[in-house]
Amino acid sequence: MIEFHLDSRSGVAPYMQLIQQVRQAMRLGLLGEGDQLPTVKDVVAHLAINPNTVLKAYRELEHEGLVAPRPGVGTFVTRSLTDQSLAAHGPLRDELKSWLGRARKAGLDDESIQALFVSTFRTSIEETTR
Repeated sequence: MIEFHLDSRSGVAPYMQLIQQVRQAMRLGLLGEGDQLPTVKDVVAHLAINPNTVLKAYRELEHEGLVAPRPGVGTFVTRSLTDQSLAAHGPLRDELKSWLGRARKAGLDDESIQALFVSTFRTSIEETTR
């Protein structure tokens, strides 16, 4: 089961962070069809957030067709977002870990690494859509 985390410094609304984490877990194969999301009560207790925030995230995921509520039982994943073979993830993850190690040795802190990654990622997307 997925365990949610919130970053108050990210500038991203808490409900969107929950949505992004569910999508990411689905893309990585950590959540698959039939898996149950944590109950609203459990998420509220773990993150100390308003239940309406969790409900909003779950409703949005339901609207996207990614999850479905079962009254009295919970919210369940209805499909997969895994596009490619998960076998490709291992080598890519290893390369990324190596890159992160080199970035830290170069003196970059976590925020600088994240800024570099995000800006490079966005530039890459822009270049491929031209």
